[in-house]
Amino acid sequence: MRLIRRNNQRGDTLIEVMFAFAIFALVAVGSLTIMNQGIATAQRSLEITLVRAQMDAQAEAIRYIHQAYVAAYQKDGAAPTGTAAEWVKMTDKNTGKGAASASPFGETNGPVCPATIPGDRPFILNARMATVGSSVPLSTPAAGSSLPPFSQVIYNPPTDADGDGKFESSINQAYGIWIEAVPSAANTNGTGFVDFHIRACWSGAGSGTPMTLGTIVRLYEPR
Repeated sequence: MRLIRRNNQRGDTLIEVMFAFAIFALVAVGSLTIMNQGIATAQRSLEITLVRAQMDAQAEAIRYIHQAYVAAYQKDGAAPTGTAAEWVKMTDKNTGKGAASASPFGETNGPVCPATIPGDRPFILNARMATVGSSVPLSTPAAGSSLPPFSQVIYNPPTDADGDGKFESSINQAYGIWIEAVPSAANTNGTGFVDFHIRACWSGAGSGTPMTLGTIVRLYEPR
């Protein structure tokens, strides 16, 4: 009689299978968490870059208006017109946006951006036209709308509103970005300066605290 030898075969037990699935789940969840953190970090870096570009545009517009004002002042000392007149709108404490002091934003802001834009007379510039914007920047969305993902100035499409053949862009609205102009005290040496505090606050991606940026542009002026 011929004997048939059979090899002993043994499968995985239920406990071993469950343990393998548990290890796989831990690795998958950890990988997804790291991936999400990486995406959020990349998103925040992109937002910071875009907001800095917005702030740089505001700073360049301020410098451009300042140069126009100084040139007009040195030419004849008459009341400035055109682009030079925007300097008076930005800095005059009586008729313009000049403030006695800057707000403590950045030192006292809490876990969210302020409900209203802080400061005595906050404003924004139309960086495309080098003019002072007519609307006050917002920190909360208008009714029926939502905030953009980062601080920005939203422009309307260029139009030839006055029929002069020049297509110009007006500001639709500025969200979470603003300027505070603080002129120095009057003095007797014929010069002064204005500190322009350019600030931004928005809710960053994957962050429980608001993202904030700020810079100061100091420009000297004849008086």
